[in-house]
Amino acid sequence: MSDYKGIKGFQVQTRTEDPVPYAQALADNPYSGAWAAGGSFNNTRRGLNSGAGSGSTAGLISGGQGSTNVTNIVEQYNGTAWTEKSDLNTARAQMSTAGSVTAAITTGGEDNNSPTDTGKTEIWDGSSWTEVNDLQDSRRVAAQVGTTTAALYFGGFNNSQPGYSALVESFNGTNWTETGDLNTARAEHAGSGTTTAALAFGGFAPPRTAVTESWNGSAWTEVSDLNTARNELASSTGGTYTAAIAFGGGTPTKTGATESWDGSSWTEVADLATARVQLGGNGSYQNALAYGGYTTTNVGNTEEWTFSGLDPSSTPAAGYANAITGDFYYNSTTGQFKAINTGGAPIGTWATGNTTPASGYFWASAGTQTSNIVASGYGPGGIISTSFTYDGTNWTNTPNVNTGREQVSGFGASNTAALIAGGTTPFKANTESWNGSAWTEVNDLNTAKCQGAVAGTSYTSGIFFGGRTPPNTALTETESWNGTSWTEVNNLNTAIKSIAGFGITTAAISVGGALPSPDTQTGTESWNGTSWTEVSGTLNTGRSSMGSSGTQTLGLVFGGTPPTTGKTEFWNGTSWTEVGDLAQAAYGRGGSPAGTSGSALASGGEDSAPRNYTEEWTAADFQIKSVTTS
Repeated sequence: MSDYKGIKGFQVQTRTEDPVPYAQALADNPYSGAWAAGGSFNNTRRGLNSGAGSGSTAGLISGGQGSTNVTNIVEQYNGTAWTEKSDLNTARAQMSTAGSVTAAITTGGEDNNSPTDTGKTEIWDGSSWTEVNDLQDSRRVAAQVGTTTAALYFGGFNNSQPGYSALVESFNGTNWTETGDLNTARAEHAGSGTTTAALAFGGFAPPRTAVTESWNGSAWTEVSDLNTARNELASSTGGTYTAAIAFGGGTPTKTGATESWDGSSWTEVADLATARVQLGGNGSYQNALAYGGYTTTNVGNTEEWTFSGLDPSSTPAAGYANAITGDFYYNSTTGQFKAINTGGAPIGTWATGNTTPASGYFWASAGTQTSNIVASGYGPGGIISTSFTYDGTNWTNTPNVNTGREQVSGFGASNTAALIAGGTTPFKANTESWNGSAWTEVNDLNTAKCQGAVAGTSYTSGIFFGGRTPPNTALTETESWNGTSWTEVNNLNTAIKSIAGFGITTAAISVGGALPSPDTQTGTESWNGTSWTEVSGTLNTGRSSMGSSGTQTLGLVFGGTPPTTGKTEFWNGTSWTEVGDLAQAAYGRGGSPAGTSGSALASGGEDSAPRNYTEEWTAADFQIKSVTTS
């Protein structure tokens, strides 16, 4: 007897448009922003440093340098116009202000039209200013972030000492306490964040600097520099240490350049309409104010920053129709029944992750996007022996390898089970095994070499292929690891160095690389556990020193050189397709050999110097196929 479903069938959902993965939505509607004109000051001034408020609809400025004198005038912005409020108790300029329009803190500065720097601190309650305890060290042109009960004041200049300062003081609502110093003493810089998670960038060191430092509540760490070194700039003081904008300043010419920080790097975005120095700023990376400053004279104009597009750190909004493999629906716009099937190039993007504890490249890597380890390599000062693990969010320092080297290769399933082999300088045959707590020397490769590729998702079973030996001889050799020793097996068809590889001991891919000369290659070879076969699919962009992730039939390679690139390509078992680029073009990056084409990790790398980049690749792997035509 037929059941109801057999008689009536099943309900098919109707959609007006095809769904896309959220990564594709981000790519289709990327973050962008623009400055628009706002209301002007009642009193033009410069020497503002920073202000309080939440952005384009709420701002508070205090003091500053007028046309002739330092002032104590305070003005508040409502999104349209500035209104004068109760004056500061002490007139001053080049101080720093943070907080909101109803609860602000103004600290330091140049006092009473004299060259004397002050440590005075005043608190605003929405109607009047109250003097509280001074800074321990008087300074001006510093940066300040936070609130009236939790503020951080860092850097600056003291005319009487004299000198540029690295001092940092923290305010608890009553007292200032010295805490961890900046790595780079500076003044005329900007900042963003809170007392436990802040960012300091730019300024005059001297000379002008692009150096950016991140604060974790106890120490400062240097991260990626601004694209343009500048001083007397402003920022979104209410931003975070992972999302901020910097704008204006001197390069030494006055600039309106605006840069957006995503937690890993700075990107140039839309310029201010008025290039200026000694301006003020507040708000967030999404919604900010820039005001006042100096061109060839004091200015009072205001500009409002807003962004359009999807926030790069956002998640799908409620009700978002994501693509689900196996879904079947009717597109009422095209008049087609459609199915979402597996296959096709992954539609995805790279997102910035927390930086590695040390900068480096040409290091070994093993594991997946959420369970990864990198070890040894080349750092700012030469060979490094360090290793650290990644849990999908944070990197953790782990014991050093026994033999430090660069251009070393690694494989393994996770951050607790890995193997590294080869490397230089000089050429190494050393092999070390990682058990989650210590590195142990095991049996060497048969040939000392570097710049080879590996495949294997278990640290007890893998292959090492290609590479080079002295002086610059490319290799065809393949060696197989059985958990105890290396055995030579059948060679690659083409001698190649600086190649990428992924897969397992019995099913692997070798791709790209360079010949003994600098010529980069596009060729691909497939390993079946016994021999290598040249396949017709070639990279779209020939390069060497790439990172990788995936299996013999679904793989990913990224980065490389020359030239230094962020290109990412997807392997479907037959051919290569270009997909979303890395945010940071670099070569010699660590990968995730046990990862997938839809979930990969890129770490470290070299562009103009060793880097501490971390990027995570997330992608949907599907195709939308029409079942009927309209």
